[in-house]
Amino acid sequence: MRTRFAIAARAALVGPLCLVAACAVSTQQEVEMGASYATQIAKDLPLVQDPEVNRYISILGDSLARVADQRNLDWHFAVVDSREVNAFAVPGGFIYVNRGLIERSTSMSQVAGVLAHEIGHVTRRHSIKQMQKAQGANIGTTLLCTLTAVCNSGIAQSGINIAASAAFAKFSRGDEAESDEEAVRYVIKARIDPQGIPEMFAILLKERKEQPGTLDAFFLSHPLEESRIGDTNRLIATYPVDQTRGLTHDTPNFQAMKARLMSLPAPKK
Repeated sequence: MRTRFAIAARAALVGPLCLVAACAVSTQQEVEMGASYATQIAKDLPLVQDPEVNRYISILGDSLARVADQRNLDWHFAVVDSREVNAFAVPGGFIYVNRGLIERSTSMSQVAGVLAHEIGHVTRRHSIKQMQKAQGANIGTTLLCTLTAVCNSGIAQSGINIAASAAFAKFSRGDEAESDEEAVRYVIKARIDPQGIPEMFAILLKERKEQPGTLDAFFLSHPLEESRIGDTNRLIATYPVDQTRGLTHDTPNFQAMKARLMSLPAPKK
């Protein structure tokens, strides 16, 4: 399947990706590119099909996208049925969060922070900028493989140069800082407690220390150091107290969704 993915990705994405070599990528081109990615992702990644889980994540994601989006994108949110911790965005407003990340969270604000961070990557067009820098690379296959780890066991067969892929699929610390800044802004505007952002970082860093190697897919595409906890706390502190007081940290609906997700058949990966 993974070799088939690599071949199919080249065919499905060659048209939209030809646009990347241009000096500028329009919003329409970005959306077309993202739709091509999303089509391939739906074929090659296991997605949670439970309507209640998807409905909740879509509503939460939309509440953040409404306050973030200046381009009126048609946003799409999905849960990848994987125990791995990860979240990623593709151009044009397609956001994915792994089941493993949601199950490790303890509150709604933590997952909201992750979604807001990925929305920030889209609004800041980080993937588009990386693609423009990597004009000669097999962008469609390598970016998707790195972000999702779907090709890990088939790299040799598919001929992917993972070193070249990582060079532009791993967001820079500058990109991550920009998305953190946007995430704090978006959650506050959506009346959600921004403390969920550093809390999620702390959860992930704690697991990395206790179980090295279990979060490799996440840390490959999201550089995360302990300093980001302090950085985001300092960023939150720059907001007036009246803007951050009384914001929603958790809800019964989130806990019900998480319990439902955890009751589903265990993911195969």
